[in-house]
Amino acid sequence: MKLKDKVAIVTGAASGMGKSIALLYAKEGAKVVVSDLNLDGANKVVEEITSAGGTAFAIKTNVAVEEDIQTLVDTTVSTYGTVDILVNNAGIMDNFEPAADIEDKNWERLFAVNTTSVMRATRKVIPIFLEKTSGVIVNIASAGGLNGARAGATYTASKHAVIGFTKNTGFMYAQQGIRCNAIAPGAVETNISTTITDPHQFGSSRAYVGMATNPRMGKPDEIAQVALFLATEESSFVNGAVIVADGGWSAY
Repeated sequence: MKLKDKVAIVTGAASGMGKSIALLYAKEGAKVVVSDLNLDGANKVVEEITSAGGTAFAIKTNVAVEEDIQTLVDTTVSTYGTVDILVNNAGIMDNFEPAADIEDKNWERLFAVNTTSVMRATRKVIPIFLEKTSGVIVNIASAGGLNGARAGATYTASKHAVIGFTKNTGFMYAQQGIRCNAIAPGAVETNISTTITDPHQFGSSRAYVGMATNPRMGKPDEIAQVALFLATEESSFVNGAVIVADGGWSAY
């Protein structure tokens, strides 16, 4: 069991990639904190883990709220004694708006969920990691964090920021036993598309130029395998890196 006795927090873990990561981590021996705004969905994931003999608990978290991030980590420590792995997975899409049509409220909401939450959760666990000179952070970025034709301007900017934050964090704490890496998935079969409510006609048409080159859709389980690798000592020399998992999409 590659993660035996490790304590892992996974945000956005009620469905999609987060769910697959939580299930796989638990299967590999981790005690998993299933964090999501959808508490019913999170509880179902916990039931699946415990019925298979794993250990987990669910907690409702709005990652856009600082108090919720504090509660998430504090509850984890009070329940399991520490945190070893943080997976910042929670995220939402924009409506493909180009720069000229961005509304401040939408920009702020997307950055709060996709980017600021990553910073806040990382900021909260770093002191725990420093005390024991070990810890792993896995950030779920996106192919949209590497390219310009995968989403709207806001989502694209938010995921580019996650990648920059990942690289800086990995470098800053490299000598203190802390690793921080990101996964840049391509198009994956999750419910994130439900956060696209009113696609911008022009923005969608321009993004499609890049979207149309996608070789195939990925499965959440395929991303979970990358997240497992990054959480284990098998990736001990991988730090500040971005692992692209997109079926060859970015090779076009």
